Amino acid sequence: MEQITSKPEFDVAIQSPRLTVAVFKADWCGDCKYIDPFMPEVETKYSRELTLIEVDVDQVGPVSQEQNILGIPSFVAYTDGRELVRYVNKLRKSREEIEQFLDRAVEVYNTIHK
Repeated sequence: MEQITSKPEFDVAIQSPRLTVAVFKADWCGDCKYIDPFMPEVETKYSRELTLIEVDVDQVGPVSQEQNILGIPSFVAYTDGRELVRYVNKLRKSREEIEQFLDRAVEVYNTIHK
């Protein structure tokens, strides 16, 4: 997963016409560490449909405030600079829940980009 370390990097990443899903995380977040072991497999599974980027909320604080990220880890799907769907809550997320969200993001993206 590409690490986003600045607001300009984030802005460029979400401007892509490709479906881009930002994963908002932090080093101190236990629920973020919980998803770390399986996220590389998830990224590989969805590599044809989307790009995953990792946004450290401590390093890129203004971005998480602008995007109204209140709990982490959070997932927000973008294309062409627009938000499509989000999966944001303060609960721990399972691999199954993350994949369900990514399936939904792909479905919404495909509806727009026919």
